[in-house]
Amino acid sequence: MAEGRIEIDTGTGELLCEIRDRVALITLNRPEARNALSDHLTPALRRMIKQCGDDSNVGALLISGAGTAFCAGGDVKGMGNSNKAEITFEERVADLRTKQRTLTGALVAVRKPTIAALPGPAAGAGLALALACDIRIAAESAIMATGYARIGLTGDYGITWLLTRLVGTSRARELMFLSERIAARRCETLGLVNRVVPDAELRETAFALARSLAEGPSIALARIKDNLDHAVNSDFLDSMDQEAENMVRSARTTDHKEAVRAFIDKRKPAFVGQ
Repeated sequence: MAEGRIEIDTGTGELLCEIRDRVALITLNRPEARNALSDHLTPALRRMIKQCGDDSNVGALLISGAGTAFCAGGDVKGMGNSNKAEITFEERVADLRTKQRTLTGALVAVRKPTIAALPGPAAGAGLALALACDIRIAAESAIMATGYARIGLTGDYGITWLLTRLVGTSRARELMFLSERIAARRCETLGLVNRVVPDAELRETAFALARSLAEGPSIALARIKDNLDHAVNSDFLDSMDQEAENMVRSARTTDHKEAVRAFIDKRKPAFVGQ
């Protein structure tokens, strides 16, 4: 273990995790399958999202994929298997609901900044995983695709809610119905990704952003996420009421006082999460 770098045992080689400079680097590691989700990778990813989200030594989560893909979604080749025929419809629905809530549901619930770095394609549930993060940075060669309609499916892991929230109802319908491959630059124009960078600069740029957020005022960032989430389903006055409460709470923190002192002293603040 290198100094300042802690490797986490995920229980499988299909998912890598390390903590460096308060950033949890979570890497989907099935490059030969474009990092498609599997029975080994997905449970490990669920565990790491929760574990890193709860870890006070982690200030931000950075999720990426090994090789030249982010995540191709589910394993399409295995979808036609009938070995689950004995499971009832109700049982399968309940199972998928649980899986969704503990993956993208848990990721959205993390009260720390979450960043997705896309070296290449993000499709299907892999796209939902990327969209569930707060910020997305894509390599120039990356593409996004919903993919569900092409294989006669309707979408899962919050894809329709996430798309509608990010790009609006008309674009969400276009993306879901047509299942087209959307190039990184158009993804940026649509608001699906925040930044597009040269392929060779992706990992360094994404980590630098994650590290800067991990060094930030964690209490304030968590409450900013609360405010933003609340604003989606509330009116203007209700949103302002929520902001007022969180503003007064954050003004009482040690981090706020430190930031004011640092501003006066013309130095970088040293936040402690209190």
